[in-house]
Amino acid sequence: MTVPYDLVIGDRAYSSWSLRGWLLFDAFGIPYKQHKARLYTDELPTLLKAFHPARTAPTIRTPDGVVIPESLAIAEELAARHPQMGIWPAEPKPRAIARVLAAEMHAGFTALRSHCPMNLRVSYTDCAPPQGVLDDLTRLETIWAWAWQETGATHWLCGDYSAADVFFAPVASRIATYNLPVGARAMEYVQAHLAHPSFRQWRAMGLVDGADQEFYRRDYPTRLWPGPTPLPARAVDGTGAENTACPYSGKPITHVMELNKRRFGFCNAFCRDKTVADPEAWPKFMALV
Repeated sequence: MTVPYDLVIGDRAYSSWSLRGWLLFDAFGIPYKQHKARLYTDELPTLLKAFHPARTAPTIRTPDGVVIPESLAIAEELAARHPQMGIWPAEPKPRAIARVLAAEMHAGFTALRSHCPMNLRVSYTDCAPPQGVLDDLTRLETIWAWAWQETGATHWLCGDYSAADVFFAPVASRIATYNLPVGARAMEYVQAHLAHPSFRQWRAMGLVDGADQEFYRRDYPTRLWPGPTPLPARAVDGTGAENTACPYSGKPITHVMELNKRRFGFCNAFCRDKTVADPEAWPKFMALV
């Protein structure tokens, strides 16, 4: 059996770069072994001691032992090692445009990042964006419109979902979280991200992945998350359930949820809680339903 990649990530709700690294694996079907550490603690630097010289998440180790600690480098290396997965567009022109977009996102938009850090656990009605953030939003719409015009893409930026879209997934989440002002076409693109299967799973996990990080707390008025509305599910006590094994691991039932007055079981609290957060994000669970 081929040894999978090792992938280091931080808190799912808050680590925008970790989201990019994870999407490069999950959205393109590349096997990996995950290592998670909580931000603003000793966990991440301690974990990264085994991934020298990395100091940030995401970081990967390839099956042949090469450590790659930068998301853009991760994208390029995975694309080179797995050309069949379509990480970059196959044709030269859209591929070149996709690389331009990813590179600008990797290096820019500092006002937006600073004023609106990624937080997948909340959505606000307004965040009083300063001029620097508004300028960044204008630039986003400019380069997105350029990509659509040059490539003829109608859904994602350069044709099929690619690394360019991966790099803008956290920006889409920021627009959703902070209710940032963008035009109709840009908002359609944001909604496509919020509905993407891998993004929905990441957010569902982020909603139940540890306690809130105080660094990201803001006092703005809140609203409902503007993405797909989850089915109404809840965690319940006991172990009685329709299924006899966890839909994800196949292990015995220890934790249970209720959906539409039906009870479904899982092998641990996290498996249950991520499903409660967004049942339709999980095909293996929905197969039970």
